[in-house]
Amino acid sequence: MNKFFTLLAFILLFSTASWAQGNTIASFKAYGHEDDVIYGMSGATSFYFKITPLTEMNGSKLVLYFEPSQALLKNQSYINLVINNKPAFSTVLSKDSIQKITLNLSRADLSPDKFLKIQIKTLLTISGDQCKDLDNPAMWLKVKNYSYLSLVKSNKNFFDNVNISNCFDSKKAIVYPSNPTLNDLKAVAWAYSRLKKTQTRDIAVYEESKLPDSVRNYIRVGEINALPADQRDLIKVTPQNNQGLFYLHKSVSTITDSITHMIEVKGALVPVKTVTSEQAPKEVLFITGGGDNGYNQAITALGNMNVLNSTYGDYLLINKAQNTFFKTIDENRSKLSLKQIGGVSDFLSGIGSLKSAYSFKNSDFSFTPKEVEIRFIANYSALQPGDRGFFNIYLNGLLISSEKLDQSGKLNSAITINRYQHHKYNTLEAEFRFYPITGNCKNSFTNFFAEVDVDKSYLESKNPFITSDLSFYQYPEAFNSGTTRIVVSEQYAKYAAGAMGEIIYELNNNINANNFPEFVYSKDIKPNDLKQYNIIALLAKDDKLLDEFADAPIKFNKDFRLYNTDNNKVVYALSDTVSNGLAQIFYGRSNNATLVLTATGSHIAEAFLAASRSITEQLSTLSSNVCISDVNSNKYLFNINKSSENLEYIDTKSGLTRFWDSYNLYILLGILILILLSFLYVRSKVQKSQELFND
Repeated sequence: MNKFFTLLAFILLFSTASWAQGNTIASFKAYGHEDDVIYGMSGATSFYFKITPLTEMNGSKLVLYFEPSQALLKNQSYINLVINNKPAFSTVLSKDSIQKITLNLSRADLSPDKFLKIQIKTLLTISGDQCKDLDNPAMWLKVKNYSYLSLVKSNKNFFDNVNISNCFDSKKAIVYPSNPTLNDLKAVAWAYSRLKKTQTRDIAVYEESKLPDSVRNYIRVGEINALPADQRDLIKVTPQNNQGLFYLHKSVSTITDSITHMIEVKGALVPVKTVTSEQAPKEVLFITGGGDNGYNQAITALGNMNVLNSTYGDYLLINKAQNTFFKTIDENRSKLSLKQIGGVSDFLSGIGSLKSAYSFKNSDFSFTPKEVEIRFIANYSALQPGDRGFFNIYLNGLLISSEKLDQSGKLNSAITINRYQHHKYNTLEAEFRFYPITGNCKNSFTNFFAEVDVDKSYLESKNPFITSDLSFYQYPEAFNSGTTRIVVSEQYAKYAAGAMGEIIYELNNNINANNFPEFVYSKDIKPNDLKQYNIIALLAKDDKLLDEFADAPIKFNKDFRLYNTDNNKVVYALSDTVSNGLAQIFYGRSNNATLVLTATGSHIAEAFLAASRSITEQLSTLSSNVCISDVNSNKYLFNINKSSENLEYIDTKSGLTRFWDSYNLYILLGILILILLSFLYVRSKVQKSQELFND
């Protein structure tokens, strides 16, 4: 009987494995969504998921897990699901602490732009009396981040449905030559930036000799004649000299692999390997061209989203590509409407708290703003005598403005915030709060409505934030004006590709992306270039160009130590064996923005990448100009200037001084012991003399 059940388990294992082969399980967390809490009596939240062309919606499922507040009357509280703006499911809450909803999806659930939009709306109660429940803080429902989509993978119509315009959404890797040229680095950087704009996470960058066999969907960069023969054979269109080319190679092959499952045998879990075969698609998007000029045409086109999003074929020949943006006074990004930063018109109705949320970042402006005027223009239903209404503005979760509503039905509210109130990345909320006259609560739920005019409401930077020392708080907008050059040590070029991608993405991560830096080797930089251009340099520790940065906070070609100014303990020493990336930002010789990244250790590429990512995070200080991060995600921020006491150069000291710094405690301890021994010796002699005298 046991053998029979074991055999049955194997049969079920094979059938389950074969079903799983055709499905992709993607959690909300994998899409970048954490636990999402819906507050209030009537609340809502939305999720957007980009669906790739290789997904068959018929047969796919949505599995939603949520946790309601323990204080709710479950049999009188409701959850509603709306998919693609159409009602999909409604139910009363059960008594379970964690509840689950499973919905079958179909092709009709996709929007025309291939997004799956899921809205979750709630109607909650604690007392059964709407007036008593108003603004009760115990009214909430939490959507768990381990909710997931089970998407059916399908190769059907693969060759017809996948094209250049939609293939970026599934790419997660970029491959470049083992000895890259500047054009190769430039292509990797722009391809990386394009992938990151699709919300792709953990973008991998590989040398061609280190590409894993498991990676079958990637971007390949390289001039057409420099590609290996097996790669060049995949391209069926030959670009002419000075002509750029995007070419999407598509094929399907059989992949044999082993999968390990745990099954129960005689009460114990036993690992069992099964061999499976499946039809797996392969996509390689080539960014190439005929000669350097043609290759550059293709790279330039990578920065033009309009070209990429409208290329519905498998290849695109580019005779001439250009990215020219003409700025007028109005387009100088000192004044941004809420619509420009992604705001949409929301018609709000009901009572209690009615909110609209917006996001903006400092780099959306032409320069780091010192002060920002926030102006809201809106219409709302006029208040009746006795009604109470308020309009509140929240910035990063803090209430910064509140005013009463009146009978006019017109709102024109403004507040100016200073540089200590706004961060690099900000969340702005507009809240209408309406309380009807006592006694008419139940009859007034639909009486109040409001709508923010996102075209007329705006953010305006009053003046730039100017300091004597540049800081990471001002990155990347410090590089918005003028021409930027990305400089790299030639021997470190192959390690800098990923970090360059992060830099290009950040320089263009705003509502008017138009920063197209020039790429150059450090050996080709002339002294006058350091005055004429903004500089972003990725350099080896011993690169001679480091000597030209007289205003750099740290001289990286010298051995140094950094101290914590609070307890005088060493935080970082250059001799560390862990691979470290060091970034420092400062004004150059002509007050031009300068960012220098250096790396140490055996993992140079990872160290460069760690440094480039660390300086783009929501930093807690306004004045940090030096950042040290290692490949283990440890990060230290410093504010270092010429008078700083937390920086010490070790190799500027004499040998005797370094010996004293290293062993002074031991020397002092030795001297103390000698003094003690001498005292004991003299004391014993004195005692003996006294004894002889007494005798």
